Amino acid sequence: MIHRIEPVCQTPLWQQSLANAFGDVDAFFGFLRLDRELLPAARAAARRFGLKVPREFAELMVKGDPDDPLLRQVLPLGAENLPATGFVEDPVGDLEKAIVPGVLHKYRGRLLLIANGSCAVNCRYCFRRHFPYQEAAVLRQRWQQAIDHISQAQEIDEIILSGGDPLTLSDAKLAGLVARLEAIPHLRRLRVHTRLPVVIPSRLTAELTGWLAGGRLQPVLVLHINHARELSPELARGLRRLGQAGVSLLNQSVLLKGVNDNAATLTELSLTLFEAGVLPYYLHLLDRVAGAAHFEVEAAEARRLQQALQANLPGYLVPRMVREVAGAASKQPAF
Repeated sequence: MIHRIEPVCQTPLWQQSLANAFGDVDAFFGFLRLDRELLPAARAAARRFGLKVPREFAELMVKGDPDDPLLRQVLPLGAENLPATGFVEDPVGDLEKAIVPGVLHKYRGRLLLIANGSCAVNCRYCFRRHFPYQEAAVLRQRWQQAIDHISQAQEIDEIILSGGDPLTLSDAKLAGLVARLEAIPHLRRLRVHTRLPVVIPSRLTAELTGWLAGGRLQPVLVLHINHARELSPELARGLRRLGQAGVSLLNQSVLLKGVNDNAATLTELSLTLFEAGVLPYYLHLLDRVAGAAHFEVEAAEARRLQQALQANLPGYLVPRMVREVAGAASKQPAF
């Protein structure tokens, strides 16, 4: 008798990495050999906004250095629990722009669809660290309400998939969502905002390239990279493959004290991005979200950095320095 061997369904590598991310502060400190005197404050901060760091990203950090610029982006600090004037839970007015669950209409001609509430990494400066994803995230069974609204909004020609991080969803689920969007005739462009491939480069699968580049909508992938060291060789290879498939690649950064607030670092970031086929897009001033005041760069210093970038780089490699103002019709020039 011949026994049929059923194929084994293997969990994709990126999903395994996501499941194995650091979530325990003590284990994270042990892995990076950090000073344990920082632990009590880190535990307290993580109780309010949890730690989440993929191991691939942690591997890029310098062990034993609490000032490592990659570490600073994800390390819970006691400063997060200190009150700061002007820092609020919804600094960009997202909650006021939610027209149906999970759909934000902030700017003319485009809608933002919160495809999933999960992220691959908890950045400590995240402007949505207080966002009620459990109320607004459009899960698969609730996408129909969003699709119906988009179908009726004839003035919309671009859909932005955001979150959370939309790439925390499987390629099969995303492909299904995109197929439904492609059936809406007035849509022309699909933009995906993500940080997941930066912290888990194996997320750039062949299946992702298929649904992103293989359809009717013109594809744009907007990455979130703040420092050149985040561009690992594996990530750069994956991005070049996407570019060759016809995906436009952009990057937006946040200006962060202790991470990238000097001209040499920002210059190197733009050059490294371009080598990987990514065009610098925006350099955001910090959104003044509660818990992130220690990342803010003074306006005078930000202006000086903008001038240095203009002097150091060709114009196409100088990201636009902007701020987001609640209720404004678009991103606003910083100066």
